[in-house]
Amino acid sequence: MSSRYEFGANWASFVDNHYSAERRQMAAEKLLAFLGRKNLEGIDFLDIGSGSGLHSLAAFDAKAKRIHSFDFDPLSVRTTGKLRQMAGGPQAWTVEQGDVLDVDYLEKLGTWDLVYSWGVLHHTGAMWQAIENAAHRVAPGGLFFIALYSSNVVQPSAEFWLDVKRRYNAAGTWKRRQMEGWYVWRFGLGGSPLRLPQLLKRISEKKRGRGMSYMTDVRDWLGGWPMEFADDQAVVDFLKEKFDFELVRMSTGEACTEFLFRNPNGR
Repeated sequence: MSSRYEFGANWASFVDNHYSAERRQMAAEKLLAFLGRKNLEGIDFLDIGSGSGLHSLAAFDAKAKRIHSFDFDPLSVRTTGKLRQMAGGPQAWTVEQGDVLDVDYLEKLGTWDLVYSWGVLHHTGAMWQAIENAAHRVAPGGLFFIALYSSNVVQPSAEFWLDVKRRYNAAGTWKRRQMEGWYVWRFGLGGSPLRLPQLLKRISEKKRGRGMSYMTDVRDWLGGWPMEFADDQAVVDFLKEKFDFELVRMSTGEACTEFLFRNPNGR
């Protein structure tokens, strides 16, 4: 089995097949809504694990002062760069390959007003170290916006999904398509075609929420490896005890819990 899911290929496919001006707008609106801001004017934005690049683009559209996007996967770096070019190749937005577990690399980046990492740190193979490394990049008074797969809501169990992920990554293309169909039938439709209207509604909500594609997220969920789950309160406690970060808001109930912290040091 591959030790790492091909995240970059999934995000490249998303941009090639699903990117649109509407998704771009939705991503910016969702970002600003959770931050409780009208724009990002005067804010510099560090995107850790940029994936498709859509949320770096959202920061650009929200008028962030400076943006730096990096990802472990070279294809994600290329895809993020593609969206940067769509935005006119702004000099204030840089894109490169990097690893959140590489402390020397991170230290060269300095600190940032807003450090963002959505659905990434739990895929590093060392989640708590990744959270700690990312938190060190938050400037005094800055914000830390992360999303992590929650152990509080996962059903049937974390062990069940870790086994599914192992099998998906060991499978060939045809078997993967079968597993995706199984997921949509069991968890999207609940085993009943009568629930198709509810599934279509969820697909629409997914698009409106973060500008994402339902099937892109299905593949990311089934394939995402390495993988760890985090207890919501454990994340809050960890960042409070380690950095004295203050929790600004938290959104729970979905597979990923969203956290927004503030670094009070230096205020």
